[in-house]
Parts: sequence; structure tokens; C-alpha cells
Amino acid sequence: MKNNDNIINILIAEDDEDDYTLIIDSIKSSKNNCQVNWVRDGEELLKFLNSTSDHEVGNKKVPDIILLDLNMPKKDGREALEEIKSHSKFKNIPVIVLTTSQAKMDIQKVYDLGANSFIQKPFKYADFSSMMENFFKYWVHTVKLP
Repeated sequence: MKNNDNIINILIAEDDEDDYTLIIDSIKSSKNNCQVNWVRDGEELLKFLNSTSDHEVGNKKVPDIILLDLNMPKKDGREALEEIKSHSKFKNIPVIVLTTSQAKMDIQKVYDLGANSFIQKPFKYADFSSMMENFFKYWVHTVKLP
């Protein structure tokens, strides 16, 4: 777990602006100390990661956690996940797949590619908020991030 004084850097890869807004609203209401960056497709995601630095001075910092949608344009989440997990600099970043997919094939595939969690996006706002609250309890306050 990061020290509470530290900022958790979250990279959200999500092409749907409404879903992004739900995630951001949940982050704001959680009162966690987060720095959020947003990309809208797999190509932007990989471009963002490749522009990062291990140091906060200068370039963007490597994210602590990636929230990844599967069905994005240009390069989908599966392709992006495969590249992330095959790159020595990024393979230890926890990637949480957050998607509308319920397909068992998708669940198996993303775990085979190295995803750390697979979460189906709830359809109701209250359920989405509850899910994000649980996300923070686990990924920010319970586990130790690399």
C-alpha cells in the first residue's frame, strides 16, 4: 500500500465519455489522493506509457494502476494489455479490466494476458459507485503496489 501522503497515479483507458465521467465522479467522491490521466484508445494508452518516466520531474510519471476498457477503437484493450505485460518497464503495473463484457472468453483471455482483475461495469449509478468504493478499498488501501 502506498503511504497516504503519496498520490496514487491512475491511468484510465476508456473511449466512452459517460463511463469516464462515472469513474471520475467515483474517484472524486472517494476523497483518495489520486492523479488521473485519461486516454481514449489502446494506441493513446501505449503512447502515454512510452512517454512516462520513473521520476516525477519532467515527463509524466508511470501510473500505479491502469483501468482498462476492452472495447476501444484503434487498438483494443486486449492488444494493449498484451503489449503492456510484455514490456519490462510496465509489466508490473496492475491492470484492472473494467468492461461491459460478460463473455467467458474475454475473462479467460485477459487473465491469460496478465490482467490483475476483471470487473464488469455495473449499469446502475449506485452499483457503479459501490464497485468503485470496493476498488479503492482493495487497490489503494489494502494491497501494496509496486
